[in-house]
Amino acid sequence: MSTTNSAASSVKERADLALNDEFLRNAVRFTTERLRGGKKKAAEEHGNWDMWRERGRQIRLHTIAHLDYYLNLFADNARANGVHVHFADTSADAVKIALAIAERKSAKSVVKSKSMVTEELHLNHALESIGIEAIESDLGEYIIQLAGETPSHIIIPAIHKNRYQIAELLSKEAGETLPPDTSILAGFVRKKLREKFLETDIGMTGCNFAIAETGSMVLFENEGNARMVTTVPKTQITLMGMERIIPSWTDLEVMATLLPRSATGQKLTVYMSGITGPRREQDADGPEEMHIIIVDNGRSLQLGDPEFQELLNCIRCGACLNACPVYRHIGGHAYGGTYSGPIGAVLTPALKKNVAEWDDIANASSLCGACYEACPVKIPLHDMLVSLRRRKVESGHGNKIEAIGMKGFSAVMSNSGRFKGMLKLGKIGQKLVVRNGEIRTKLGPLKGWNSYRVTPSLPEKSFREGWGTLEAELRQGLKELDPEVRQRMETIVKERKAGGGHEHG
Repeated sequence: MSTTNSAASSVKERADLALNDEFLRNAVRFTTERLRGGKKKAAEEHGNWDMWRERGRQIRLHTIAHLDYYLNLFADNARANGVHVHFADTSADAVKIALAIAERKSAKSVVKSKSMVTEELHLNHALESIGIEAIESDLGEYIIQLAGETPSHIIIPAIHKNRYQIAELLSKEAGETLPPDTSILAGFVRKKLREKFLETDIGMTGCNFAIAETGSMVLFENEGNARMVTTVPKTQITLMGMERIIPSWTDLEVMATLLPRSATGQKLTVYMSGITGPRREQDADGPEEMHIIIVDNGRSLQLGDPEFQELLNCIRCGACLNACPVYRHIGGHAYGGTYSGPIGAVLTPALKKNVAEWDDIANASSLCGACYEACPVKIPLHDMLVSLRRRKVESGHGNKIEAIGMKGFSAVMSNSGRFKGMLKLGKIGQKLVVRNGEIRTKLGPLKGWNSYRVTPSLPEKSFREGWGTLEAELRQGLKELDPEVRQRMETIVKERKAGGGHEHG
C-alpha cells in the first residue's frame, strides 16, 4: 500500500485522502477512460460481443461447478508432463512451499513476472525475509516495487504515477539523472532486468489459465518478460489460484478473445505462452525443474454459496475497475487490499471471511451495475455487494445510526399520511439552509454528499401534490386529440383493406 494511505484505517478515510490528491485523480481518470474506450471499440469491432460474453460465462460456470474434477485432471496431466504440483490450503502453506523450494535450490534471487496471487500472499516480503532477492520484471510492477507500494490496478499496477515520478524513481536506481522520456526510461529498465534474468536462480510466474486436458499453463503478457522468466532460469515456480482452470484449449479460444479486449482493448496480447512441463531433451530452452503451487486461500469457501460462487468466474481483466465511477475517483490503494475496484470490494471480504475487518469495503460502490455491464463473463458484482452489505448487518456489524434511520424511513414511506407530513416538515425545516434553491451545508448526513456536490432543495409543490392538476390537463389533452387520432386510424385501416391486407405500415 502506498505510504499516503497506509495510516488510514477505513475505506472512507483512504478515499478522502485520494479525493484530495488531484494528480492521482487525474492520472487514474485519464488511464481508465482510455482503457474503457479501447475495450468498447474492440468489442464493437469484434461483433456479437454479448454472445461471446455468455459463452465465456457458461465455460466458467461449468468449470467452477466441476472444479474438483478439473483440478485433479490438471494435476494428473501436469505431473505426467514432469511438473511438481503442490496444493496449498492457506496463504501460509503456499509461502512455505515456495520458500522450501527456493532454499533447497540455495537460491539467491528470484525474478518474477506479473502475478496478483504472489501479491495476495505477500511473497516478496517472505523471500526477502530469508535473504532472497525478489525482482519484479513487469515494468509497472518494477516501478511500484522501487516505490515501496502495492499495485493500484490489476492490469496496470502503476496507473497512479506519471513519467516524471517514474523518472525520479529510476534515477535513484540508476545513480544518475534520467530524463522523463518513456523510451529512455524503458530502455534503462530493459538493460537492468536483462542482467537479472541471466543471473537469477528461480523464475516465478502467475497463471492466467490452466488447461485441464493437457496439464498446461497459459500466460498473457505484452512485454516479453514472462517468456524470459519461463525460459532462462533453471527452476520455475508458478503460483496459481485454484479457480484459474479451464477444461480445454478450445475454451482458451473464447478466453483469449475476451480477456485482452476487456483488459486493454487489444485483439490479442503481444505474447501468449502455453507451457506444458519443464524442458525436454529436444528443447532449446526452458526450466529444468518446474513447480506449480495451486492456491486455495479462501477460494473454496465460495463453492456452493449461491450468492458468491460466481465470484470464482473472474478472469482478472480489470474491466470492472475501469468502468466503476468510485474506482475512477479514488484509485486502487483506497480499497486497502491486494484487489481493488468492484472485484476487490467483493473478493477481499469473501476470501477473508472476516466481516469485522472488512465491513466497510462493500460500501465503496454506487451499485450502478457498470461493473456487470463491463465484465466479460457477466459476474453480478453489484448483486454480490448488496448481499455482502446484508450479511454485514445480519452478523451484527451494521451501523446502528443507519439502522435507526432505515427504520424511520420505512415507517414514513409505508404510510401516505406520514409521508405527506414529513414533506411539509421538510419544506419548513429546509428554509434554514436553502440558498438559491440549493443546500450546501455540510452538517450531519449531508456532510459526505455536500463535500463534493450540491443537494437540491425540496420543490414548493411535490409531484404528488401537483398530480391532480396534471392529470386533468392530460385527460383534457387526450379528449382534444381523440377525433384526430380516430380519423388517422380509420384512414390507415381503409388503405390496408384496399391493398388486400398485405401492406405493412
